Amino acid sequence: MSKLFRILSIDGGGIRGIFPAHILCNISEKLGINVADRVDLIAGTSTGSIIAAAIACGISPGIILDLYAKRGPEIFIRRKTWHPEKYQQGFTSAYDSSGLSKVLEDVFKNIKLKEVSRPLIIPATDLGNGGVHVFKSAYSKDFVRDPEVLVRSAVLASCSAPTYFDPAKVDSYLLADGGLWANNPTLVAYVDAQKRLGVAPSDIKILSLGTGHSKIGYGTNPEKKWGLLNGWKGKQFIGFLLSLQAQSTNNTMKLILRDDQLLRLDFESDNELPLDDVSCISDLQSQADHKFTHNAHLIREFFNE
Repeated sequence: MSKLFRILSIDGGGIRGIFPAHILCNISEKLGINVADRVDLIAGTSTGSIIAAAIACGISPGIILDLYAKRGPEIFIRRKTWHPEKYQQGFTSAYDSSGLSKVLEDVFKNIKLKEVSRPLIIPATDLGNGGVHVFKSAYSKDFVRDPEVLVRSAVLASCSAPTYFDPAKVDSYLLADGGLWANNPTLVAYVDAQKRLGVAPSDIKILSLGTGHSKIGYGTNPEKKWGLLNGWKGKQFIGFLLSLQAQSTNNTMKLILRDDQLLRLDFESDNELPLDDVSCISDLQSQADHKFTHNAHLIREFFNE
C-alpha cells in the first residue's frame, strides 16, 4: 500500500491570516496533533507564508496565533505622506514595510532556507522579469538559487501586496506578493510534489486553509466611473483579485482530486473583509473556531488515516 503524502496549503489574506492560524492552534491544542510532524510539504502565500514558514521552522501554532493577535497593529504602520488618506493609494503604498520586517525578524531570526528541514514553498512575484518567483527550502538537489536566502526575506517578499507595501528586494530580484498568481498555493504544491518528489497523484492529500472571502461585489451599474480609486476602489480591487485567484484554484483542485483528497476550510462573509483591518481579529478567531468545531472529525481523519 502506498504511503499518503500530506500537503498543508495556506492562502494569503493579510490580517485574515489569523483564521488559519487559529485553526492550526486548535488542531495542536484540542486534537493533540503536531502538524509539522504530520505533513510532508508546506506551502503558504503572503500572510500564509508567515504561518507556513513558521510551522516548517518548528515554531508552535500558539506563537503564530499570538503574532497576529498581539502584533497585528505593528505590521500595518501607515506611511507618512502629505496626500489625503483616500488618495494615498494612488501615489504610494499605504504602509511602511519596516513594521512587518521587524516582526518577521523577531520570529525567524537569521534562519536560511537551506536550514529549513521540511519541504517549504513560498510563492512571490518577480516584477523585474515579469514572471513568477517561487522560494523553496532545499528539498531537491536541483535547487541552487535560494539556499542562502533568509526565510524572513522570502516571507517579506511574498507579503508585499501592491498598494499595501512596496516591493521587496531579495538579492538581484524585485519581488511582490505571490498572491497575484498563487494566493491559494495548493496547485503549486500539488505539482511540485509530483515533479520534484515523485509522489503519485493518487497518494496526495491536501489540507487547504483559506482566509475568507466576501460576497460583496461591485454591482451592475454600467454608468459607473471605473477609475482605480473610485470605481475599482484601489485596495478593494487587490483583495478582489486575490479572492478570485484563491477560489479559482480551489475549483480547479476539486476537479483534479477525489473528494477524499482535498479538505478545504474557508468561510464566506456578507461583509467586506479588508486585508488590513486589525479590528476584526476577534471576529476572525470566532469564525475559525466555528469552522474547526464543525470539521474536527474531518481534520482528525485527514491526519490519522
